Amino acid sequence: MHYFVTGAAGFVGRYLTSLLLAEGHAVTALVTTRERARSLSDYGVRPHMGDVRDKESMRRGMRGAEGVFHTATWTRIGSRDRKTAEAVNVQGTRNVLELVREMHVPKAVYTSSVNVFSDTRGRRPDESYRYEGKHLSIADRTRWAAHYDVAVPMMRRGLPLVIVQPGEVYGPGDESDTARLLRRYLLGKVLFAPCSI
Repeated sequence: MHYFVTGAAGFVGRYLTSLLLAEGHAVTALVTTRERARSLSDYGVRPHMGDVRDKESMRRGMRGAEGVFHTATWTRIGSRDRKTAEAVNVQGTRNVLELVREMHVPKAVYTSSVNVFSDTRGRRPDESYRYEGKHLSIADRTRWAAHYDVAVPMMRRGLPLVIVQPGEVYGPGDESDTARLLRRYLLGKVLFAPCSI
């Protein structure tokens, strides 16, 4: 099968792309720089220059795809760059999913986050839960908007979409804040690492 992947240079997208290739699938990866295009093409990925913020820049790359994985996201901890967060997380998600609909792609997977639930105060949320308070960060608020204002309504109108909501993702090759904290904990440089129950 042929898949179109956004965020293929990121941690989740990179791992997903390697799994798809290992299973013999063709992968077209959306990339924003020539450097990323070169690094991915070495592995058999067909890079497509474009940006989730520019809907038309993705159209040719998505042509012929039998599935789309939308993993691109903006998650700068502590940043106040609301404009970029909105453009990537909300409008970018809208652009990708509108193209899925317009181009009649048979299936799509959108990587959201449990952060859209914010602080549940101990409640275990399911698909019916919807948080309506203040968010801890701009990234969380814009991912909430992408999830509830874009993806869920499009699904309800028949878009062939599955939404996944990982809590925390880390592993080999991870350079995230979580990975750095876990490394420091394992080296005895911090006394504890946060965990979820």
